[in-house]
Amino acid sequence: MSSLPKRDNCMIEMQTMIHLSIVFLLFSNALVYRVCHASSYSRLISSGVDHHLHSPINEQPLAKIAIHKTVIALNESASIRSSPLLLGVEEDDDHIDWLNIDLEYPEPSIDDWVGIFSPAKLNASDCSSEAGEWPENPTLCTAPIKYKFAYQSSADYVKTGKAKVTFRIINQRSNFAFAFFTGGLETPKLVAVSNPMSFPNPKAPLYPRLAHGKAWDEMTVTWTSGYNIDEATPLVEWGLKGQTKKLSPAGTLTFTRGSMCGPPARTVGWRDPGFIHTSFLKDLWPNTMYEYRMGHMLLNGSIIYSKIYTFKSSPYPGQDSLQRVIIFGDMGKAERDGSNEYENYQPGSLITTDQLISDLDNYDIVFHIGGLPYASGYLSQWDQFTEQVEPISSVKPYMIASGNHERDFPNSGSFYDTLDSGGECGVLAQTMYYVPADNRAKFWYATDYGMFHFCIADSEHDWREGSEQYAWIEKCFASVDRQKQPWLIFATHRVLGYSSNSWLADEGAFEEPMGRANLQKLWQKYKVDIALYGHVNNYERTCPIYQNKCVNSDISRYSGTVNGTIHVVVGGGGSRLSNFTEINTFWSLYKDQDWGFVKLTAFNHSSLLFEYKKSSDGLVYDSFTISRDYKDVLACVHDGCEPTTLAT
Repeated sequence: MSSLPKRDNCMIEMQTMIHLSIVFLLFSNALVYRVCHASSYSRLISSGVDHHLHSPINEQPLAKIAIHKTVIALNESASIRSSPLLLGVEEDDDHIDWLNIDLEYPEPSIDDWVGIFSPAKLNASDCSSEAGEWPENPTLCTAPIKYKFAYQSSADYVKTGKAKVTFRIINQRSNFAFAFFTGGLETPKLVAVSNPMSFPNPKAPLYPRLAHGKAWDEMTVTWTSGYNIDEATPLVEWGLKGQTKKLSPAGTLTFTRGSMCGPPARTVGWRDPGFIHTSFLKDLWPNTMYEYRMGHMLLNGSIIYSKIYTFKSSPYPGQDSLQRVIIFGDMGKAERDGSNEYENYQPGSLITTDQLISDLDNYDIVFHIGGLPYASGYLSQWDQFTEQVEPISSVKPYMIASGNHERDFPNSGSFYDTLDSGGECGVLAQTMYYVPADNRAKFWYATDYGMFHFCIADSEHDWREGSEQYAWIEKCFASVDRQKQPWLIFATHRVLGYSSNSWLADEGAFEEPMGRANLQKLWQKYKVDIALYGHVNNYERTCPIYQNKCVNSDISRYSGTVNGTIHVVVGGGGSRLSNFTEINTFWSLYKDQDWGFVKLTAFNHSSLLFEYKKSSDGLVYDSFTISRDYKDVLACVHDGCEPTTLAT
């Protein structure tokens, strides 16, 4: 989409004098509670698992704003004007709008900035007692959804005191207001507020996320709305394309501030998540096109519907057909209007997203193995992320894995005692997305796609031998019928196999500590073809390897006995790229410090094509093939043989 708004630039003149009612709204509910300063969010708390914090929380752009220190200094000479007050009317999608904001201020500074707040009542009872005690009396205690500095949109702002700032807004279940601040991000002074604006139906069902159910012939549809079950019944209307449709009910989940484990999710990052609904579409015909739309039946019997989407159902497990899989980690979220991002943290996010959107016809399912929005406790960013990937997740199963930025927080039961989730402690990921896990708080699950069997592990929970997850991993490997599903894929967020990343090399292991030491016997015993990881933000592929030895000298064509597993780091989905060590790792066949993703194509039961593509151009930069028969999977290899007897 173009970065310019579709409507012309004429604006509705608004009052430069802020009405006393706005002042009242700002000061109402300003209670005395506690918030930890943003800089403290990146502090690593030592625990039983001593691990370096590779992606500090304060890289979240919203964490730079000390919003709780805001001073109200409304200025009659300052003005912030925007139009229209009803959003989405002139756009192709009625849940998106581009707005030009006109600023005027007689004492301009390079530190002046504009933030978007939602709800428009900037201090709408957000200083909850659940947050704890604040060290001072905050007048504002919720961060904006996004922000821009005035000078970055208008180069002569500091001279003229006038700027035109462009924002892209999406429907997030409430109204919006723009606020103009001086004093920079650390000592903000609120000098002007716009009138409220909203979408025609803030509660509308939006941002569908498809995912496999627990059965091969089941697809789940998850979406977000503002409708609780006491005012509307959620449902999905669906059926074969062009035929009579049926209705399926949906379950509804939400959570409160008290569900968060700490700041900023519990304090300045909190925002009401609305309601998350999931419907299960069952008894699907294999490889068949379906249509669906989400809806809410109101108390008067009328139904509010979304637009119509389509999806193709999964093949029967073991079915011989063309099957194409996309895998990547660590995409993150970025803004198409250029807001929020001032340290180049996720510059590749939209590049990867747009490349996958442009290529929708050429793959069937997506695995995003951790590193989703990098919200780090700023909950509004989950809406932004689900909207960003909606063109993909609404038409393809979008399977996710849990990573450090989704799960980790001290005293939350995470295997790593870091602050990486910003207090979310897994609640957002396991609620916003469906995965076919027995317990979604323990984010490990198996799923099939035709000739593929996927075992998706949770690196943020203990995987070591003797643990609950270790037993599940072995069960997942052992349960696959390799004659019907020859391609056995293991994936998780952190690198439990091999990586030449610099900070892993500095730790002396080229992996997460205790990773392959505990799991390589399972990879070998059950002849896992490929193990994929995120967390390290680059691309790397190893030789087929077992016990630190390459067991096959080929580089791009593998055939015959499965005597080792190929390990792949594919964490370059969009976040800041990671450096490689200068140490020559003999097992590393290809490295690339760029944004990209992996595509697996199963042509039949004997032929698999692996491709690494750059997000920038969609071209293939690394590839290999696997060709083999069922007997090659059964063949005895070192530490991968069934016990035998001397019976004749």
